[in-house]
Amino acid sequence: MNPRFAFIATPLLVLAYGIIRILDGLDGSRGPGLAWTTGHLAFLAALALFVPVFWEMRRMAGRGVVATVSAGLGTVGILAAATQFVIDIVVGFLSADHAAMGVLFDRVQAVPGVSIAIYDGGPYLFYLGQLALVVQLAVIGRVKVWTPLLVLIDLVLPIVDRDLIPVGAIFLLVSFVPLARELAPAARPAAHSARRATTHA
Repeated sequence: MNPRFAFIATPLLVLAYGIIRILDGLDGSRGPGLAWTTGHLAFLAALALFVPVFWEMRRMAGRGVVATVSAGLGTVGILAAATQFVIDIVVGFLSADHAAMGVLFDRVQAVPGVSIAIYDGGPYLFYLGQLALVVQLAVIGRVKVWTPLLVLIDLVLPIVDRDLIPVGAIFLLVSFVPLARELAPAARPAAHSARRATTHA
């Protein structure tokens, strides 16, 4: 997969999830139904793309211990968040209405360890790892000093109000575009070398 694609597609998928989520709630409740499932699938796709994004950021940060730990914690957080969204999708499929979804969610979260690992603890490693990686890139000058602030805004806005997820996704896109551009110079020389090799063959 082209890492540049992942850096651009990830915030766009988060944006799509945020918009679909708002539309799903226009009738006063969210899920079950097509909007619920589609929005969650969009965010699952974003989470999948965050994996190569994190490990590419780790490479850009120098592959050191701190960068590796940050990427590792972020990946664990991705797995926790992805599990939560898979549960949401399954609950949506099994429920006849929104009230029935609440009953199933209560049963899932009542399982010992699930609440802290999947809902109240694990996913925050995703946010922590992401912010830590961007801060490291800012410290070594790979991104602008204000980039971590944009990422922090993206992470905080959903805590303030989950309807602000689309706004946060735009901040994330603005912060990821320079990272995608950082990958471009490495790709161009490789392509140029390939053309030269073909010319002299």
